[in-house]
Amino acid sequence: MNVRYFAAARAAAGVEDEFFDLASGTTVAGLLQAVLAVDRAEPPAGAPPLHRILSRSSFLLNEVAVRDRTTVLKPGDVVDVLPPFAGG
Repeated sequence: MNVRYFAAARAAAGVEDEFFDLASGTTVAGLLQAVLAVDRAEPPAGAPPLHRILSRSSFLLNEVAVRDRTTVLKPGDVVDVLPPFAGG
């Protein structure tokens, strides 16, 4: 599964995207646990930690909004992490 980070999520993760080789039947919630288990450098000064960003983010699964974190993922799926955006 590929995870792509945008905006503040990218800054907190320190990468644009990551690949996770997880067991069949893994859910969005399970993938997020794997994301948080990665040993990362501290986020830039003033940036919130990744766990806080993930708790407030929206997610796309293969470019379709997914709100149910119990949704089961398949190998090759792409999950986009979209933190809240400000502006008008």
